[in-house]
Amino acid sequence: MVTDRDASPADRDASPAAALARLRALVRIPTVSRDDPAAVDAAAFARFREALAELYPRVHAQLELESVERDGLLFRWPGGDPSNAPAGGPSVLMAHQDVVPADEPGWQHGAFDGAVTGAGAERRLHGRGAIDDKGSLAGILEATEALLAEGHRPRGDVYLFFGADEEVAGTCAEAAVRTLEARGATPALVLDEGGAVVEGVFPGVSDPIAVIGVSEKGIASVELLAEAPGGHASTPVAGGATARLARAVLALDASPAPARLNAPTLRMIETLAPHVRGALRPILGSARRLRGPLARMFARLGPETAAMVRTTRAVTRLRGSAADNVIAERASAIVNVRVAVGSSLEEALGEIRRVVERHGVTARLVSGDEPSPVSPDSGPAWEVLTASIAEVFPAAVATPYVMLQASDARHFARVSRGVYRFLPFDLSRAEREHLHAIDESIRASTFANAVRFYAALLRRL
Repeated sequence: MVTDRDASPADRDASPAAALARLRALVRIPTVSRDDPAAVDAAAFARFREALAELYPRVHAQLELESVERDGLLFRWPGGDPSNAPAGGPSVLMAHQDVVPADEPGWQHGAFDGAVTGAGAERRLHGRGAIDDKGSLAGILEATEALLAEGHRPRGDVYLFFGADEEVAGTCAEAAVRTLEARGATPALVLDEGGAVVEGVFPGVSDPIAVIGVSEKGIASVELLAEAPGGHASTPVAGGATARLARAVLALDASPAPARLNAPTLRMIETLAPHVRGALRPILGSARRLRGPLARMFARLGPETAAMVRTTRAVTRLRGSAADNVIAERASAIVNVRVAVGSSLEEALGEIRRVVERHGVTARLVSGDEPSPVSPDSGPAWEVLTASIAEVFPAAVATPYVMLQASDARHFARVSRGVYRFLPFDLSRAEREHLHAIDESIRASTFANAVRFYAALLRRL
């Protein structure tokens, strides 16, 4: 039997089953990012690059390739008629090679075994990165490889960028942006991971929704610090550093940031209102007039809708003394802050300080990025993207939204106004809940649709 390892490009199997097998090969390579660079398995990333060259020979033979930082990959597919590029300039399709650790127990199938189960509509590939984000990376390469086999050439330049440190907010993407800046390239369309085709996520809408991130919230780490005299744990004093910190954390939890309906969320409501069934339809249809009441309603509906309309804060780390019998002189907490579009790091930090300083706790910004600029939900780049979605997911309603998570895409706002965040996967709630958790998996049909989407998009560029 001919395999991708020994096949020539001419006899390469382009069937959905073979494409899934190639994704499986990539999932089995543990390209795990970790906060400590010394703990990263560099050999795994080297094997991943070698596997890409073996599995996608035309891409590597016909596109220009350069390394970005240590492990990032930037391909350039030269266009034949840039002046006639429908999006108005070069395009960038992005995904990342790295995955989060899979150290948790309880996986039904090994996180890096690449197990395939089921048949027909239930056929499924299991493993860390199947969705986030090797499924997208392989989908882009499958589509590109197939179009190269047809002799297709895009009208404008197309860049394929595959970073290697997205999961730890690394520097690969920033380096790729600097490379584009040095070339004077100003992409008209940048597409990275983000929203997907989902159901049951918006009140009153039963149709599938293709949610396209036109911006993403800012992200920051804020340290809360309480200081007080320490000593031996056998003689505690009331109101010490840990007690003050605990009161501040509880006060912060009870004092959420104000709810506001930002511009992209308003556009999402206006786009989806005609598809709403029931009593909510006339209310959502008057969203522009009812911005205040709607913001408060979204804040009460649940954590996902609340995160759409306000800056969120999550205390993720706590630290006290170094020993069980020592009273802490310093107690600290790290607050992960997601800054709403329309707000700022300065405003978010000020709101936290107003809450915690009443309890004798200070707050300082450790690191942070402002919310991303909002890309337009109209015009050539948007139309190319939504037309490709409609070709593969005809029942889905395409809508802008604010991405709640952080991605590499935020760095590309320096060189492009058309930065979008969309995974061409139809994902159930259960599948979404397994991202960054145990038992991540992807249906074979979902991956096949992703390949179709990227091919449809590339044909339009």
